[in-house]
Amino acid sequence: MDRRVLRHRAVGSLVPPQLTWLIRHGQSASNAGQPVEGHAEVPLTPLGHAQARELAMRVERAPDRIVVSPFRRAEETAAPIRARWPAVPCETWPIGELTYLSPARCHGTTGETRRPLVAAYWERCDPDYRDGPDAESFRAFLERLRDFHARLLALDVGFALVVGHGQFFRGYLHALASDFTVSPDWMRAYREHETTQPLANCAVVPLTREAMQRSRS
Repeated sequence: MDRRVLRHRAVGSLVPPQLTWLIRHGQSASNAGQPVEGHAEVPLTPLGHAQARELAMRVERAPDRIVVSPFRRAEETAAPIRARWPAVPCETWPIGELTYLSPARCHGTTGETRRPLVAAYWERCDPDYRDGPDAESFRAFLERLRDFHARLLALDVGFALVVGHGQFFRGYLHALASDFTVSPDWMRAYREHETTQPLANCAVVPLTREAMQRSRS
């Protein structure tokens, strides 16, 4: 269903999952401090794969739907869950990590060497700024959060698993608690929320249908 149609339908007429698990991916090479080679292509570490296998054992009943980010680290995290529940439909949604720094400019860097670039971006705090042609603006990121919300509201299943990224899910939770209207103040509040309450690798955030329906979309 086209998201433009979803926006014009009343929230009460949509049926989100009764329960959604928002799951951050396992430890990635970038999380472990290794140099970045690409952005979407960053793999899990051996520890990350072990975390993903342990996570799959926590999924004790078959979900009705599995949703996965197109980024490699999310796909590798979802793989053991999909192997355990092979009959469950799996969809790839555009819920990749917030790409606010240009991947081309960051090629071969580590988290430590990117620190000044990160600080400069958040000090600027401009929703429309793009760090390069392969980066996205914060406004575009918020649009993806809004799109994700619309897709969830229309999913109409009992139990959904969404495997993605800490920054994306923190942005979504912040939007549910406030709104989906971008501004420099919204960016600052999100950044504080995301940095002071980061999601651990393979952390699970349960989200009820009621919580989604109470949001101001």
